[in-house]
Amino acid sequence: MATAALAAASSSTLPTAPPIPSAFTESLKSWWSTGEKNSAISEERLLRRLPFYTPDPAHPTDPSSPVVAHRQRVDLTKPGHYLNTVAIKSTKTSEDAPPPAIMLHGYGAGLGFFYRNFPALADWVAQRQSAVYALDWLGMGRSARVPFSVKAKRTDVHGRVTESESFFVDSLEDWRAKMGLEQMTLIGHSLGAYFSVVYALKYPERVNKLILISPAGVPRGPEGDPSREVTDVEPAGEAPAQAATKAKIQEIQAEQQQVKKSQSRQRKVFSYLWEQGWSPFQVVRSFSVWAPMVVAQYSSRRFTGLSEEETREMHDYILNITLAKGSGEYCISHILAPGAHARMPLVDRISALKIPVTFIYGEHDWMDPRGGEDSVERLRQAGNGQGRMYVVGRAGHHVYLDNPKAVNDLLMKELDRPVSAKA
Repeated sequence: MATAALAAASSSTLPTAPPIPSAFTESLKSWWSTGEKNSAISEERLLRRLPFYTPDPAHPTDPSSPVVAHRQRVDLTKPGHYLNTVAIKSTKTSEDAPPPAIMLHGYGAGLGFFYRNFPALADWVAQRQSAVYALDWLGMGRSARVPFSVKAKRTDVHGRVTESESFFVDSLEDWRAKMGLEQMTLIGHSLGAYFSVVYALKYPERVNKLILISPAGVPRGPEGDPSREVTDVEPAGEAPAQAATKAKIQEIQAEQQQVKKSQSRQRKVFSYLWEQGWSPFQVVRSFSVWAPMVVAQYSSRRFTGLSEEETREMHDYILNITLAKGSGEYCISHILAPGAHARMPLVDRISALKIPVTFIYGEHDWMDPRGGEDSVERLRQAGNGQGRMYVVGRAGHHVYLDNPKAVNDLLMKELDRPVSAKA
């Protein structure tokens, strides 16, 4: 079925994205059309915005382009396990090429969320004759929706966290081996950043450097209000990134505290369901034919900086990956407590890393930047002076989408940052 869907999505023309539903009839039609085939098409629409993308690697869209991008399904060792992958590769090779960069999305999202970052990354690929890969985590996006379960008892926090982390990081290691990559630079967002750190701790010889965008699970204590992921509006305009200062960090924390004081009953219910093992996507799926309208309330509000056509395409993409079979999403209550409080905070583990680590937060982020600040200091105390932290103006949690220019500039800077042999 997956192969047939990919073939259908790779045809020369694609249907335009349907309108964002505002009435029951539209919601019903949208719900009825979701599935593997339309999921592939919704992803393809976003990817075809890239001039260097080709549905068929054997026949690139522009043979003269210095880079070419295509998507593929990478089968893992376990039968039925695979990771949906987009590869952006240089058409030339170089022995001095830096390790490829791997884009890793956040909780319940997918690689399509990075489509506004791919052009800048493709420029880096062309200049450095390297590669960039974007993956869907196992059990999320358009990767295999295999059963997710944890055998450890609820009181065994270490066991629950370790099992949940292994589900993701071991599949990433399996993918790396299948792709024949020796080292990688991991660029992770939110929970994807959390898993990137865990992977680097477990397989340190495989990671060149880490770039963590609004990482989850870093500090001790509650990190913020996760319901802001649903209720926030995209900040308007662009602003440059700046090195994090104590004053800026305190400003972000003050905004977070103000939001907590006005916490609504809906947010409290959100936290309760989280602790009970429900996922936000399970709640959305429970709305059945009304689910497209529920998702529409999010996508219409959250991505106001996109064009009308892009917003429709993002909505259709989000809807399809949200309504797919529940799988990896059920990790959340094992790894994070309500308020995105990590059960095993990264700040207590990160000092073991000997590589460059970059933290990037949005000016209006709901992730607590104090975690990044403390982590950079922990790294320094452990003899690793390659920790850095930045704050991007006019951006919230989806900082790479809210202010792509500033983030893309940072990515280019950090990808080219020299790695110290003394770290």
